[in-house]
Amino acid sequence: MFALDGRYIQDHFPGIGRYTFNLIDALARIAPDERFVVLHNPALKNTRYNSASLARHSNLELRRVDAPTFSLREQIELRFTHYALLHSPYIIKPYFPRIPSIVTIFDLIPIHFPNDLPNARARLFYRLALTLAIRTATHILTASISTREDLVTRLGVARAKISVTPLAADARFAPQAQNEIARVREKYHLPARFILTVGINKPHKNHAALQSAISKSQSAIPLVIAGAWDARYAELQSPISNLQSWVMLIPDIADADLPALYAACELFVFPSLYEGFGLPPLEAMACGAPVICSNASSLPEVVGDAALMFDPRDVDTLTAQITRALNDSALRDELRAKSHARAAQFSWERCARETLNVYRHVSRTTNHE
Repeated sequence: MFALDGRYIQDHFPGIGRYTFNLIDALARIAPDERFVVLHNPALKNTRYNSASLARHSNLELRRVDAPTFSLREQIELRFTHYALLHSPYIIKPYFPRIPSIVTIFDLIPIHFPNDLPNARARLFYRLALTLAIRTATHILTASISTREDLVTRLGVARAKISVTPLAADARFAPQAQNEIARVREKYHLPARFILTVGINKPHKNHAALQSAISKSQSAIPLVIAGAWDARYAELQSPISNLQSWVMLIPDIADADLPALYAACELFVFPSLYEGFGLPPLEAMACGAPVICSNASSLPEVVGDAALMFDPRDVDTLTAQITRALNDSALRDELRAKSHARAAQFSWERCARETLNVYRHVSRTTNHE
C-alpha cells in the first residue's frame, strides 16, 4: 500500500497542489490492483480541487491527519510503519520516517535566484529543508532532466537516486469554444488582439525583458500579464506604471478562466530565466496558442520544436521573434498546429505510470535489504 501526502492540495500551493491531485487521480485509474492512501487535512483552505472526489476510486482511501503543513506535528504524525512507502510532493516532509520515502523536487529556484525569497531567514530555512529532504529520501522525483542535472551538479546528489517524471496540462486545457472565449474576453475587458504571459511577478519570470522587447517592437498589440502580484518584488512596478497604455494586469485570474485566456491570445510569450518544468507554455500549447518561449533550463524539454525560442537575456532576439510572429499569420497557424500536437505528448497517465514504476522499485528493493 502506497501513501501520498495530499495535504499539499491546497490554495497555498497552487502548482504543487495541481501536481498532487492529478497524480493521485491518475495513479488510482491506471493501477486498479494497487492500494493507495492519501493523507489529507480538510482544515486547510482548498478552493481549486475537490480532494474528497478522489474517494470515488475503490482502490484509494482518504486518511485524515490533523497536522498542518510546515508544522512540527507532521514530523510525528506522518512517521508511518504500515505502508510500503510515503511520497511527499514537497521538500517539507517527515525527515525521519520509519518507512521508505520519496520526495518530489520541482526546481532549485531559491538557489539560482535567492532574492526570490523575502529574507535571509527564509533562505536559510529553504536550504535546511532541501538538505534534509535530499538526505532522508530514499528516492527523488523531478519533473525534468534539467532539474535532475541541477541536483547532481549543484548539490552532489547521485544521479541514480533521481527519476524524471514529466508533468502534463490538465484535461481542461484544450481548444475552447468561441462563446467561452467571448465570455472571458468580456469578463476581463480584453482587447481584440493581445500578447499574453502567465506567472507571478518574481524576478526570474523576466517580465521586464518582455516589456522591453514589446516596446522595442513598436507593436500596437498590448501585453496582458496574468498571475499573482507580489508587492515584495517592486522592480516591475516602475516600468509598468510608465507603460499603462499597453500593459494590462490580471492579478486575480480565476483558474477556470485560464484555458479561454490562452485560447484568446494572439501570442503566448514565456520569457522565464529558469523553470523546473514550466506548465504555462504547455497549457498554452494545449489550448492551441502560438508560443514564443525562453530556451532556459527545462523549457526546451517542454516545448520541443513547437515554439519559437530565444535566449531570455537577449532582448533583441525576443523582439525579433515577437515581430516575426505578429507579422506572419501563416507562421502563427503553423505554431498553433505544432502546439496542440506537442501538448498531446504529455499526460498525467504517463506521469503516473513512471511514478508507479519508482514506487514499485523502491518498495521491492528496500523490502529486500
